Amino acid sequence: MRVAVYCGSASGADPVFMNATQALGQYFAEQGIEVVYGGGHVGLMGKIADSVLAAGGRVSGVMPESLVKREIAHSHLTSLTVVNNMHERKAQMADMADAFVALPGGAGTLEEIFEAWTWAQLGHHTKPCAFYNVQGFYDPLFAMIDNMVQQGFLKDEYRQMLIRVDEPDALVKAFRDYQAPDEKWR
Repeated sequence: MRVAVYCGSASGADPVFMNATQALGQYFAEQGIEVVYGGGHVGLMGKIADSVLAAGGRVSGVMPESLVKREIAHSHLTSLTVVNNMHERKAQMADMADAFVALPGGAGTLEEIFEAWTWAQLGHHTKPCAFYNVQGFYDPLFAMIDNMVQQGFLKDEYRQMLIRVDEPDALVKAFRDYQAPDEKWR
């Protein structure tokens, strides 16, 4: 299995985010799960790559050339694919992945996981999308998603397709057990 990991290029204000990322990366490597991610060496991005690699796992990065030129690319990955822009990065990562997970992060993290989730709703893929909810980080977002359902902008079946976990084994089990709903606009 290959999992696309979306996460912050920052470390976060609480060390719990770095610690949880390190533990998840080690768990992925121990389970033989490969990681594909944005290719950076900074923040949670760097921590997920370092922890997978340190445990003997494989990590593939996908990074736009403009960020490689800024020396943000991780230099010890299993592979690094350099693309022209962020649109190509997201498409390449989606093609490479069997599942998607968002760890804590900012606007870019949300944009990437929401695009993967939207593509799943539209039937472009049947891969699971998850939020790794470290210390309740995504609880306010889940409240907003619940509000979208309550206000009639999102069907409950599409809310339910999002995996919400905070433990490595629960995440991998949810990926393996995932059953995609019917595509939207069928």
